[in-house]
Amino acid sequence: MPHHLIDCAEPGQDFSLAEFVRRAEAAVAEIHQRERVPIVAGGTGLYLRGLLRGIVSSPPRDERLRERIHAMARRRGSAALHRWLRRLDPASAKRLPAGDTQRVARAIEFVLLSGEPWSERLRREGTWASAAERYLTLKIGLDTERSRLYERVDRRVDRFFDAGLVEEVRNLIDAGLAPEANALKGIGYREVLAAIRAGEDPESVREEIKRNTRRYAKRQRTWFRSEPDLVWLDAEETTAEQVRRVLDLWRRPDDSRVR
Repeated sequence: MPHHLIDCAEPGQDFSLAEFVRRAEAAVAEIHQRERVPIVAGGTGLYLRGLLRGIVSSPPRDERLRERIHAMARRRGSAALHRWLRRLDPASAKRLPAGDTQRVARAIEFVLLSGEPWSERLRREGTWASAAERYLTLKIGLDTERSRLYERVDRRVDRFFDAGLVEEVRNLIDAGLAPEANALKGIGYREVLAAIRAGEDPESVREEIKRNTRRYAKRQRTWFRSEPDLVWLDAEETTAEQVRRVLDLWRRPDDSRVR
């Protein structure tokens, strides 16, 4: 079975939601042309919602301008960057925390490139909260008892360390990847990077990574609980039983799949 959007970005590339949606739309169109059904797999609700409902249009990225904005953040701190946004787009500054440098920088970039605040574009075009889904979908979620989920999270982190997480981070740094690159902001990478830069044993952050991953799993669980028409299946069932249930749901008429 062909897979799409795997290994599609380099570690130093700033891969955005907009870029994901653009590539995913193209993959879905190509799969439909072959008269096949695309399966979107993963756990990031933001990206799923962007694909299903679309995103607000924005000007193309300007890498030179972006680097200037991030350089200012590195030089003067995230609070100064947030004050700049407050002057340019007070509504967005009120919505975005000062510590969310990535989104604050993007909001500033949007104003400088488009000539209007991001909040004004949202007001005029609306957000995906009010947009209809663009594809007929069957959304499946796997759930399990919380303690069981956290046990799996802990084992997953242990497997990452056993598979060479620390060596991977060291190799990325040695290859010249900037410490502020998005690839090093993911859970696991950022904690190991912080330990290395502080001269500490990266093994010391294993439990911190487990805690942060459990918190992330909790947030994702909450997100998907609010996702419309999502059908929950028991993650403890066998794969064969899960497949049987999904196929049964898929074969129902379109208007009754979630009932």
